[in-house]
Amino acid sequence: MASSLHTVLSISTSSSSSSRSVYTNRVRRLPAHSLVTPLSVSLSRRRLSIRATETDANEVKPQAPDKAPASSGGGSSFNQLLGIKGAAQETNKWKIRLQLTKPVTWPPLVWGVVCGAAASGNFHWNLEDVAKSIACMMMSGPFLTGYTQTINDYYDREIDAINEPYRPIPSGAISESEVITQIWVLLLGGLGLGGLLDVWAGHDFPIIFYLALGGSLLSYIYSAPPLKLKQNGWIGNFALGASYISLPWWAGQALFGTLTPDIIVLTLLYSMAGLGIAIVNDFKSIEGDRAMGLQSLPVAFGAETAKWICVGAIDITQISVAGYLLGAGKPYYALALFALIIPQVVFQFQYFLKDPVKYDVKYQASAQPFLVLGLLVTALATSH
Repeated sequence: MASSLHTVLSISTSSSSSSRSVYTNRVRRLPAHSLVTPLSVSLSRRRLSIRATETDANEVKPQAPDKAPASSGGGSSFNQLLGIKGAAQETNKWKIRLQLTKPVTWPPLVWGVVCGAAASGNFHWNLEDVAKSIACMMMSGPFLTGYTQTINDYYDREIDAINEPYRPIPSGAISESEVITQIWVLLLGGLGLGGLLDVWAGHDFPIIFYLALGGSLLSYIYSAPPLKLKQNGWIGNFALGASYISLPWWAGQALFGTLTPDIIVLTLLYSMAGLGIAIVNDFKSIEGDRAMGLQSLPVAFGAETAKWICVGAIDITQISVAGYLLGAGKPYYALALFALIIPQVVFQFQYFLKDPVKYDVKYQASAQPFLVLGLLVTALATSH
């Protein structure tokens, strides 16, 4: 009995922590039943011990890293400025604002303006035409593409909290009100440039302004509810492809010449290649898209099937356009386009078809220059 009066009571509890969402400092709370820790009690003559057993809460793991991936102790500052993955964490607001516009996505739009100007047959290498084209590139690239990317990040903030929580909005590096201000500044700046270009070109009908307005509306319904076109892999990716190929081409051609129905049809056909390019970016977001109910093609068909749909859309579209040029009596342009398709196919097998997630950036950097050169070949063919 005396010994029982000196019984040692030891209590050890293991704490369980609920995972925190880095997005806007909100705490993702677990269901109440998973936070109730079942206790195991063992009673012996000399000691009573109470300890916490493993719980469901302990098994909750974050679905994504809470900081930017890096190869050597920190993300790349260059990647941060371009707005691509592997970016360094940044506190400078202007660098963060630039990152949101994803400058790496501007070149295709800028190139589209070049193609449209070439297709018009009326561009001349004088100071005024060069200045007009630069203004049109600014409208299509930094302003309206920047608007598109920023609004897309704004409406993707919950998905990014799963896939890439270190991005500017889910990490809290920039506030929602600051992002909304940026969206409006870029939108109004782009529309204003569109109106200015119409006046500069002497248009009776403000076609460039309406192209800018239509493209901005398309960008909004692509990202924002209730329509949110990106929820459907086919419609959303075609809308994205048209925005990257058709719209800047139309703006460049309308600025220096006349936008004709045959060019509209041809560039919309070419936008099927843009659909394929858009699919490339869907592979890295499969987990978040599935969690949020977005039917991207990799989610709907599986990664293996989707990667073949992707390369098929890119290759078949260009082969069809080359066939059109051949049938239109422009064999040299058709052969040039065929020659530019070959290295794209090589890089698809070398990188993309092996691992579309691991090699997405390397594939795009290797193959897309040949695709955009093919656009210029087609534009030059249609101008003669």
